Amino acid sequence: MRYDLVIFDNDGVLVDSEPISNRLLAAYLTELGHPTSYEDSIRDYMGSAMHRIHDLVLERTGERLPEDFDDVFHRRVFEAFERELKPVEGAVDVLQELAGAGVPYCVASSGSHERIRVGHRTTGLDRWFEESRIFSSQDVGRGKPAPDLFLYAAERMGVAPGRCVVVEDSPLGVQAAVAAGMDVYGFTAMTPAAKLADATQLFRDMRDLSGLLV
Repeated sequence: MRYDLVIFDNDGVLVDSEPISNRLLAAYLTELGHPTSYEDSIRDYMGSAMHRIHDLVLERTGERLPEDFDDVFHRRVFEAFERELKPVEGAVDVLQELAGAGVPYCVASSGSHERIRVGHRTTGLDRWFEESRIFSSQDVGRGKPAPDLFLYAAERMGVAPGRCVVVEDSPLGVQAAVAAGMDVYGFTAMTPAAKLADATQLFRDMRDLSGLLV
C-alpha cells in the first residue's frame, strides 16, 4: 500500500446520497423563492458545507436564508434517507479489503456528524466507522475547499499529509485535498471527469479503488 491513510469523503463516495440531498435542496431553495434546479444544486453546492449555501444565496440575492433552514433541510433529508439511501456500489467491498489488510482509513465529510451517522446507520456502514474514524466540517473553522478538514483528520489519525490519499467526488473536495498536500482520487460515477481534472487519478467504479491504492 503506497499510503498510510485513506480518507473518504462521505456523500457520493460511501453513501449514495447526492441525488437525494441535491433534489431536496433544489426544491427547498425554490420553495423559499430562490429558483434552483437539480443541476444548479449539483453545480453550486455538491460537496460543500451548509455555510456555503447560506453564503452563496446571500451573495447572489442579498437575502438571508431562514434561521431554521439547516434544521428543516436536514429533517427532510434524514426522512428521505430512511426510505431511499443505499451505500455506493462497491464501497463495502473496499472497506472490507482495507480493514482486512490493516490499512488505516477514516471519513472526512462536509456533512454534520448527525448526517454522517444517520447515513451510516441506515446503510449499515456504521460497522466500519467507530467515532474515532469520523470527521466533519463541524470540527474545523472552514469547510471544503479549504484544506482544514483533511489536515485535521490526518492529524487526529497520526499521519503526515503527504502519506494520505483522499477519495472525493466533488470539485470542492479535490481542491481541498490538493491544498492539503495530499494525493486525491476523483470518483467520476456521478461527477464529470473534467470537473475533477486536478485529481491525482480518476476512476469510475468504486470496486476498482483497492487495486489503484497498491
